Amino acid sequence: MRSTFLRNALLALSVGVLSSCSTSVMEQAIAPAELENVAAQVAGKDGAGLQAFQSFILGDAADVTRTTSGGTVLMGGGTDVDAAFQWMISKSGGGDFVILRAAGTDGYNPYVFTQLGGVNSCETIIIGSRTDANDPAVETKIRNAEAVFIAGGDQANYVNFWEGTRVEDALNYLINTKKVPLGGTSAGCAIQGKNYFSAVNGTITSAQALANPYNSLLTIGRNNFLNNAFLDNTITDTHFNNPDRRGRLMIFLARMSKDYGVQAKGIGVDEQTAVCIDQNGSARVYGTGTAFFVRQRTSTTPPERCVSGSSLDWYRGQQAASVYKITGSTSGAGPFNVTTWSGSGGSSQFYYVDRGTLGISY
Repeated sequence: MRSTFLRNALLALSVGVLSSCSTSVMEQAIAPAELENVAAQVAGKDGAGLQAFQSFILGDAADVTRTTSGGTVLMGGGTDVDAAFQWMISKSGGGDFVILRAAGTDGYNPYVFTQLGGVNSCETIIIGSRTDANDPAVETKIRNAEAVFIAGGDQANYVNFWEGTRVEDALNYLINTKKVPLGGTSAGCAIQGKNYFSAVNGTITSAQALANPYNSLLTIGRNNFLNNAFLDNTITDTHFNNPDRRGRLMIFLARMSKDYGVQAKGIGVDEQTAVCIDQNGSARVYGTGTAFFVRQRTSTTPPERCVSGSSLDWYRGQQAASVYKITGSTSGAGPFNVTTWSGSGGSSQFYYVDRGTLGISY
């Protein structure tokens, strides 16, 4: 019965493709992806049951092998930055570009494959459960990729669904063994540091966080998800053109310093802006906004007060954290080296927190 339904489904879609002479080139290109998706859901990963994950592909469905170089893209949300995607495509060697998300559509496929071009294929995989994330077929698709981009959404879904699964293993294989570019925007950026705000209890505002660094909403994961050496002791935040995010980032750093005894670092990225870190740790900033490279001033200057139930106090002579700001450009502003934490082409300032109130000094 199942095989009869599958054949009928595939036949119906095939007829639709063959008879759609009046449809656009884009619609004709998407039809094979719909065909693959029906087959995947009907046949199942072992041919014996329904397969929950969804996969949509534009381009050549056959896997290719290309020479790649590693890299990281931290995109701040909002309108995607074309130059950052082109940077990833160049590092992919024109191979297979994979989009990962927990929910949503295949809207990135025509953007990457048709509008930007230069790749063998672009495939969107929707991984909306731990079952999906442990499916060997999903793992194989990711491991075969020459570039991976994690879409925006809710980072709690990425943590709840992907952490500790085959998806996590595959992504770390790409970062550390295969050496391919991996990027993400908004929530897809927020999970990339070796420290990350998981949002598993919900999001948090700066006001809430500054009033109590141990608010139950302030959930920070550490060294248990993506393993990118360039983002060691580093946490990322997005939509940073919203000033409310700056106090929140200081809380993240304060907690990292207090809880783990490290010199905490953070990268905040405006919307329509991307930080692209190459295989040597050299970052360039693309887009129309600004990237903020924030670090605890010294390893021996933790917060004066970072306790549950009281406001944060991290004054340190109004120099608790050093900030280097670089405004993006179409050609990539900077550089900033995330290994030495030094750069050029930007400007410096300091952040501090005076009894729960964020301050900026120069």
